[in-house]
Amino acid sequence: MMANVKVVLVSLLVFVAISSCNGGHDQLSPWFYRKSCQQFENIVRSITWSKVAANPNFAAKLLRLHYHDCFVQGCDASILIDSTDGNTAEKDARPNRSVEGYEIIDEIKAKLEEECPDTVSCADIVALAARDAVSYQFGRSMWLVFGGRKDGRVSLATEATRDLPSGGANYTTLRDQFAGLGLNYIDLVALSGAHTLGVAHCVVFARRLNFTGKGDIDPSLDPAYAEFLKTQCPSSTPNPATTVELDESSSISFDSHYFVGLRHKKGLLGSDAALLTDRRAAWVARSFQNFHVFMAHFGQSMKKMGDIGIKTGNDGEIRKNCRVINA
Repeated sequence: MMANVKVVLVSLLVFVAISSCNGGHDQLSPWFYRKSCQQFENIVRSITWSKVAANPNFAAKLLRLHYHDCFVQGCDASILIDSTDGNTAEKDARPNRSVEGYEIIDEIKAKLEEECPDTVSCADIVALAARDAVSYQFGRSMWLVFGGRKDGRVSLATEATRDLPSGGANYTTLRDQFAGLGLNYIDLVALSGAHTLGVAHCVVFARRLNFTGKGDIDPSLDPAYAEFLKTQCPSSTPNPATTVELDESSSISFDSHYFVGLRHKKGLLGSDAALLTDRRAAWVARSFQNFHVFMAHFGQSMKKMGDIGIKTGNDGEIRKNCRVINA
């Protein structure tokens, strides 16, 4: 067993090394703020860790905020922009109405404006806060975050509705969406592992509990688990505010338990179960039951995701207020 794990780990690490050589950080740098704002990382870590210490659920919220930002318009903090009378912004699109953590980003930004005015982008704050939120439980940074992103000037709810992956998507749809952003099937499985944290509202997976409209369950769900879900989300009295852990009994610990549950047909979302319908993705999911294997690639996939659609130079700006495009 140990020999097999070592082979899997070596294989994935080789893939990681090849991927890192091929892509993306040429416009960003891990030392971007070394001279312009030396306290950048310390400030983000201090505030983020204090929030997660007080409420462990913030780890999932800040990680999700980064995901939802990067998949629409790229990693440019466009999700932070407030709607106006003339524009409905990303944060008010239906898939984003349950996204939280904005106030933490505001607090970090305010502190950085005191320390280093007009220097640190909201996009870089979102990326680093996501890393630090996950890293809190380990007491150390779990992957390297590159800086240098500019903030975007466009935020449209219609794009969020169109571009964000659906919790009910099949594997082909997910694979194609991720591939269109430069992410491969291993990245898809690794980034899905973020579902080891957080919760989902009943409406997101309700169809799996009434699969054909006749009260039957999705055959890719464990029957006993499905019965438990029905007690939490009864179809006769749905409550839009009711949530269920994405990773049963492990929703505030970043670990590889999600992949163990997936093996036992306890992936909460249809998009989770979809990973097992592809031979290669299923193999990766099995290997990710080992936390060290999972974490070796999760950090790399997060860095690749952080490269999506980045804006540099005159393509973007440094917002004074993360919620408002500069005048």
